[in-house]
Amino acid sequence: MTNEPPDAIAGTGIDASIPHSARIWNYWLGGKDNYAVDRTAGDAYISVHPDVTVVARASRAFLTRSVTHLARDAGIRQFLDVGTGLPTADNTHEIAQRVAPDARIVYVDNDPLVLAHARALLTSTREGATRYLEADMHEPEVILAAAREVLDFDQPIALMFMGVLGHIGDLDEAKAIVRTLLDPMVPGSYLVINDGTDVIVGAAVGKAQDEYNDSGAVAYHLRTPEQIASFFDGLEIVEPGILSVPRWRPEVDVPGIATIHHNRVPDEVDAFGGVGRKP
Repeated sequence: MTNEPPDAIAGTGIDASIPHSARIWNYWLGGKDNYAVDRTAGDAYISVHPDVTVVARASRAFLTRSVTHLARDAGIRQFLDVGTGLPTADNTHEIAQRVAPDARIVYVDNDPLVLAHARALLTSTREGATRYLEADMHEPEVILAAAREVLDFDQPIALMFMGVLGHIGDLDEAKAIVRTLLDPMVPGSYLVINDGTDVIVGAAVGKAQDEYNDSGAVAYHLRTPEQIASFFDGLEIVEPGILSVPRWRPEVDVPGIATIHHNRVPDEVDAFGGVGRKP
């Protein structure tokens, strides 16, 4: 979006005067669903940490590979994607239903701009189903009640948090939210997490994140790989483990990912994650 008129967002609940993480992420991924304030904040981040766009694309590729694995190899037919963000290429339902047309996907977000684009998410195969829930991940019981209208909790579900748990500053609170959502799911369900770290590039990431958190946007808190791994306590970790996301099953072909960083896949980026199975 360029030179958007002041009334372009009137009555939507969207505040275009404050940068928003979902819109900044959209900008880094090359999308158009963002405003000048988001591009300014995104460019400021890039000026300190130029490879953040690589992190964004590598994280998106991890989503593609993990959902493909769950639908194709693990036989998962239900997905609960919490904090889905703005629609872009290869959304969760598109990946899953490409493999399994009967897959059912529930998206959860509380961003008015995501709501405005919900129709783009609500496409589905006739055999499957897709639903968007306007809810806050701080209210997991509300999410569960609404998700039960679409998903069968007597069958395995993949619970996904892709780059959003960092918005919860307290680690114990974030883990409690994950557990509240995972506990009622049957054995054979999966947890998929990807979140930001500062162990690969180092100080530049921390500095860029501090400046972003001071911009007025909802703060995002970087975590150590060990802290991210702690979300999977008690689960069976799917190989190759909890690690920098480009290292998670890189043999799975993701069109376009090889061109994101000097025509090669980066060995590691400051985003760690993995997949765990509920025993």
